[in-house]
Amino acid sequence: MKKITYKLLAFAAVLSLMLALAACGGKDDKQKGKESSGTDSSYKVKHAMGTTEVKSNKRVVVLTNEGTEAVLALGVKPVGAVKSWLGDPWYDHIKSDMKGVEVVGDESAVNVEKIASLKPDLIIGNKMRQEKQYDELNKIAPTVFAEDLRGDWKVNFELYAKALNKEEKGKEVLAAFDKRIEDFKKEAGDKLNQKVSMVRFMPGKTRIYHQDSFSGVILKQIGFARPADQNKPDFAEEVTQERIPDMNGDVLFYFTYEAGDGKATDTEKEWTNNPLWKNLEVVKSNNAHKVDDAIWNTAGGVKAANLMLDDLEKFFLNK
Repeated sequence: MKKITYKLLAFAAVLSLMLALAACGGKDDKQKGKESSGTDSSYKVKHAMGTTEVKSNKRVVVLTNEGTEAVLALGVKPVGAVKSWLGDPWYDHIKSDMKGVEVVGDESAVNVEKIASLKPDLIIGNKMRQEKQYDELNKIAPTVFAEDLRGDWKVNFELYAKALNKEEKGKEVLAAFDKRIEDFKKEAGDKLNQKVSMVRFMPGKTRIYHQDSFSGVILKQIGFARPADQNKPDFAEEVTQERIPDMNGDVLFYFTYEAGDGKATDTEKEWTNNPLWKNLEVVKSNNAHKVDDAIWNTAGGVKAANLMLDDLEKFFLNK
């Protein structure tokens, strides 16, 4: 009886070992299958045009200026990107990071053929700029679009972090920026009660900027007061020279979108030589400051946001 029991136990042990080995082999085979198909590292991203499965993010093409800043801040150098609105071809504050990156048109006119030639495995763009090209781009590579380009730049940044599967890194970048804001607020104290005015000169036209602009969002997060006519939840307002008195504030920052033909500079000179401008209290008190258009408006990304904070620290905290 004991011999039979021992034999049964031995058989059961061998059978269990064989089943365990078979199971391991099956798992290995499944894992190999996943690796060969590339689905083990794939992930899905919800965005303005739907949901996209991304299988690789090693070769990235970016179709907005603020998107370029985002991927750089996340530690990714794109293989292609749209030309900066200012610079040849990149903004001064990113050109050292963009060596070797191919230009694929500009935000309003992307070069689909050039994008295809780069063989990207991920394309990041924007519905506001490239909605009509989405289907064509999505045939080249999985394509993720942000919804808009105005307002809170952090919304797009968070999407780009998801698109690159770098959400934790994205949180670190935003947390570092938010800490700078909190440190600024503590050090500025009552200076935040000063009303900050913002004006932009462009070829043949001038705008007063409100809360839902790139710099407006940052001023709002800091907690700066704004003149009554600028303390509005929309983007900006194009104005005539008769509206110059509405530009007054305790501090005025103005920026000029000069693309190289001198037209925006002419607009700036015309307006700043107007007696109404010269009679502004903020101008007479030497509190009107010209700042970089790329930093305060055009670039629109996380690197520009930090550089704008640098400017604010210089003007308000004497750093």
